[in-house]
Amino acid sequence: MQLTGTVRKMLMMNASATVIFNYIGIFVNLYIWEQGHRIFDVAWFNLIMFLAWGFAFATSSRLLSRYTTRLMIQTTAICGGLTFLLLTTLTLDNRLLWIAILAMPVGCMWGTYASTQNITLTLIGKGRDFEQYFATSSIVGQVISIINPVVSALVIQWVGYNGSFMLMFVFVTILMVVSFFIPKVTLSGQSETVFLGMGFRQVFSYSALRWMIPSCLAAGIVLQFHNLFTLIFTFSVSGDKLVIALLNVLYTVSTMLAMVFYRKLRIPERRWLIIGVVAMSAGFLFPLLQVSVFLVLSNIMMTIGMFYFGTVWNTEHFRRISQHSAIEQARILIWREWLLIVSRVVILIWILGIENFQGVPFVLLLVISIAGALAIPIFSKKAKQAEEAASVIKVQPADV
Repeated sequence: MQLTGTVRKMLMMNASATVIFNYIGIFVNLYIWEQGHRIFDVAWFNLIMFLAWGFAFATSSRLLSRYTTRLMIQTTAICGGLTFLLLTTLTLDNRLLWIAILAMPVGCMWGTYASTQNITLTLIGKGRDFEQYFATSSIVGQVISIINPVVSALVIQWVGYNGSFMLMFVFVTILMVVSFFIPKVTLSGQSETVFLGMGFRQVFSYSALRWMIPSCLAAGIVLQFHNLFTLIFTFSVSGDKLVIALLNVLYTVSTMLAMVFYRKLRIPERRWLIIGVVAMSAGFLFPLLQVSVFLVLSNIMMTIGMFYFGTVWNTEHFRRISQHSAIEQARILIWREWLLIVSRVVILIWILGIENFQGVPFVLLLVISIAGALAIPIFSKKAKQAEEAASVIKVQPADV
C-alpha cells in the first residue's frame, strides 16, 4: 500500500525530529550519567522531563484550537535549540537544579511534538495509514539509530560534548525548515473547544474506550522501565562512547530483523502483541544475573519486544480514536498521554531510590513491570470484545 503525500511529509518531519531525540536519548542522558554514575541523576532528569512533557502536550493541544501544526513544530525546534544552548552555557553548583533546568525544555520539546504528531495522524490517517505510518517511521528511526549514535560518538571523541551540542543546532535548523512544508492541521474550525467537556466520564464514554485506561497505565510502567534501563544497562557495560554507540547499533539491527519477520510472516496483530510483551518480559529478567553479556541480551530482547508491542498497541489505539470527531480525538489523546505520564512519573519516583540491580526495590519494580506487560494483551482483548459487542447491539434493531 502506497503512503499518501501527507503521510510522507509527516515522515519527513518525524525523521528530522528523530535525529535530535535519538541524540538526547543517548548522549544527554550519558552526559548526566558520567557526572556521578548514579541512577538517581538519570531518573531525576527523566522525571522532570515527563512532568514538562505532560504540561506541553496539553498546552499545545489547546493552542491547536487557534494555530496550526506548523507553529507547534517550530516551537519544538525552538525548545530543541534552547536545550543545546543550555547544555553549552549553563553551569550551576546545585546539581539537581541544573538537571531540572536542562530537563524542562527537553520535556516541552517532546510533549509539543508528540501532541502535534498524534493529533495530525488521527485527523489525516485513514484505515491502514496508521499501520503503514508506524511501521515506516520505525524503519526510518532504525536507520537513524544506526548512523546517528556512531557519528555522534565520533564527534564527541573528536571535539567533546560541546562540539556535538553545536552540531545538533544544524538538525534543529533542519527541523525548523521542514516545519514550513508539513500539512497545516488545526482544530480552529471546530465548534467546541478542547477543554470543554474534558471530564473523565465524558471522554471515556463507552466500554471499549474505557479499556484504554488500564492499558495506558500498564504501558506507562513498561515504557518507562524499558526507556530508562536500556540506557543504564548499556552505560553499565562500558564507559566508552563508541562502544555505547555500537551497542545501540546492535539493538537497532536486532529490531530491523524483527521488523522483517513482522512484514513477512502472516501472523495476526494480537499474536504479535503477545510476542512483544513476552520478549520484553524475558528481557526484564536478564539483569538479575549481573553479567555484562546478559545486560546486552536484555536490551536486545526488550528492544525487539518494544517494536512488536509499540507497532500493534499504537495502531489499535489510533484506529479506535480516529472514529471520533476532531475535538473528541484531541481530548482522548490528552487523557491518553496524561495516563501514560502518571504511571511513568510514579515509576520514576520509585527509581529515585534504586541504587543497583540487586536490591529489593529493583526486583519489585521488575515484577510490577512484567505484570504490566503481560496484562496489556488482556486489556486489548477486552477492548476488542467490548467493541464487537457494541457493534452487535447497533446492528440488531436494523435486523428486526
